[in-house]
Amino acid sequence: MPVIAKTTLLLILSNVFMTFAWYAHLKNLNNKAWHIAAMASWSIASVEYLLQVPANRIGYTEMNLSQLKILQEVVTLSVFIPFAVFYMDQPVKLNYLWAGLCLMGAVYFIFKS
Repeated sequence: MPVIAKTTLLLILSNVFMTFAWYAHLKNLNNKAWHIAAMASWSIASVEYLLQVPANRIGYTEMNLSQLKILQEVVTLSVFIPFAVFYMDQPVKLNYLWAGLCLMGAVYFIFKS
């Protein structure tokens, strides 16, 4: 499997855990004390790091730091939008499209030779 595919797959998995760690407590634990939510989030985030660190190490063998960061941002938005809409019941907004287009421009410029 190509390095960029491995990196992207691991970053997608990592971002699923990261997104749940950062935001799911707002829906599921909003009636619990903040320290309970923090402990739950930290436990989820530990899995995220087990995926994110290898993803960045693998990706860094063929991509530079800026390329890894932009890839991470594209993956983050790609994971966050379905999470926000389907899990958190947020409305679909045209701003998601504009943000995605801005990121595509960033991808073009950062990966341009």
